[in-house]
Amino acid sequence: MFPEFEVVRRQRPVTIAVESTGFPRPAANAAIEAACDGPVSLTFASGGDVLTGTYDGRRVWLAVTTGSRRTSHASRRHGRAGRGVGRFALTLTGTMLTALTREASGAWVARARVDLTEVGIEPREESWLSGLTADHDGSADDVRAGAFGQLGLRDIRVVTYADGSPFREEDGTLLLTATSAGPGFFPTAHTSVWSLDPVTYDLVHRGALYFRRSADRPGLRSGKQVVYGDHATHLVRDGAEWLVTTSTWGGFKAPDERQPSRPWSPVGVVMARTDADLTRGEHVLDATPLALPTDGLTSVGVWDPHLVRRDGEWLVGYVSAERYFDFHPVLASGPSLDALTLRAARTDRTATEGTTLVPLDGTVVVGASDGRDNPRRVRARYPIFDLDLNEVAELRSAYVSNLPWPTLIPLGDEWLHVAFDGTPHGGRLPGYGTHGEVVLSRSTRGRSV
Repeated sequence: MFPEFEVVRRQRPVTIAVESTGFPRPAANAAIEAACDGPVSLTFASGGDVLTGTYDGRRVWLAVTTGSRRTSHASRRHGRAGRGVGRFALTLTGTMLTALTREASGAWVARARVDLTEVGIEPREESWLSGLTADHDGSADDVRAGAFGQLGLRDIRVVTYADGSPFREEDGTLLLTATSAGPGFFPTAHTSVWSLDPVTYDLVHRGALYFRRSADRPGLRSGKQVVYGDHATHLVRDGAEWLVTTSTWGGFKAPDERQPSRPWSPVGVVMARTDADLTRGEHVLDATPLALPTDGLTSVGVWDPHLVRRDGEWLVGYVSAERYFDFHPVLASGPSLDALTLRAARTDRTATEGTTLVPLDGTVVVGASDGRDNPRRVRARYPIFDLDLNEVAELRSAYVSNLPWPTLIPLGDEWLHVAFDGTPHGGRLPGYGTHGEVVLSRSTRGRSV
């Protein structure tokens, strides 16, 4: 069904501050970095809130002032930097404020961080963002400020037309969406847009997408509109509009098994439409819930939407979680996106995601990624299903660490597979979520029928 693939390129475009953007910020996604040969402080401020990261030549700490209250935040284990620090950075990603140093090796390492909601600040509200500024003090040189870029890329999808074919620019350039990993768990990430040269495999950052929707954090007023860095996104050209579906990881808060009564926020899928040019620049999109059916399933959340319209019918692939984190692929269909019904589900999987619809020889097949936490017989592989989710083949391509997706792009008689791995970046303080490296594989022979 598909030929065998071999790896042709690995790359990881780590960027802290994207200088082409500015202040104030449209979303809680900001960074300032500077070269330093002595003590330096970097600051974000909005209204009466002042957020400062300091490096004194040995240690790193954060100070947060809100009103008359001032708190200090340092890591005993990770706060001391080694020799050869060349740059210092302060980032705001979602609600997380983080200070990082760039070591002699060239790698960025997180040295201090604090969740601002724990000190009474909600940085995702647009009124707060509208007053955001950045400043520096001390031995700062070559200062760069703007949007936060990424420590890694994951959840990569090709931008498509509604029929599932790849969207191409006039020169043949392909476009991708990706989750730009922040310095921590999923709420520190956001959706980015990239161009991909199908010959050189070079990736170039083009922009970012943020999503305005009702607040889902306990404690915010019901119905409050907040800008989130949601991700695991599919961008679709539908006629004269862009259709965007994404997973609400930007506001996710996992249930606490030790404290079941503690408030938590599940993951769902939201949708936005616009005629703006989403292939470049930063955009805040008004998003509304997309109801993905889970009838007959035990489901606490859905994510990873992927859409194709075929013969007047929408097909939507996604993931349903029986609990966090026990999840499997699902397929729905319907005459419109507000009239979907459940078509099939593979409940025999416990760690399978990245559900991807691939047009092939007049039909559509469904690819997915079987993670290593699945039952032994279906681990570390890419299954290919039919539209009833019966497995019909297996994609023979490198299955790297974590949960790489089967993002497949036809290139004439050949195919390109764009995946990612679980390699972290940023040191130990951020924990899980700073992956991954982009892994590109190409078919080793002509298209198989």
